[in-house]
Amino acid sequence: MRIALGVLFILHGVAHLPGFLVPWRLAAPADMPYTTTVLGGVVDLGPVGIRAVSTLWLLAALAFVVVGVATFRGEAGWPTLALGVTLFSLVLSVLGWPQARVGLVLNLVLLAYLFLGARLGWLPSSS
Repeated sequence: MRIALGVLFILHGVAHLPGFLVPWRLAAPADMPYTTTVLGGVVDLGPVGIRAVSTLWLLAALAFVVVGVATFRGEAGWPTLALGVTLFSLVLSVLGWPQARVGLVLNLVLLAYLFLGARLGWLPSSS
C-alpha cells in the first residue's frame, strides 16, 4: 500500500507540471491553452502574475515528489507533509479551475483518505 500511495503522490506531482510549463510557454497542450486568468477566467493576473502563480505549481510538483519519496521510505512525518501539500494543491486547483478540475477531485479524495486513514488506521505505517 505504501508503494502505491508513493507512486500516486509522485504522479500527482508530475500532473502539476503543466501548471508551470504552460504559463512560461514551454508546453502547449491542446486541453490547456495559455491564459493569464485564474478562477475560471474571473481574475486576470497578466503575464507576470500568471508566471508567479506558475512557480507555485512547480513548487507543488516538487513537494509531491518529496511526499512520494517520504511515503516510499516510510518516514515518520509523511502523512503530515502529505496533508499540507495536498491542501496547497487544492488551493492551486481552485485557482486553475476548470482546467484543474480532475486535480481538485483527486485532492479531495486524498484529503478524505488522509483524514479518515489517520483516524481509522488505514495509513501505511512508518518503517
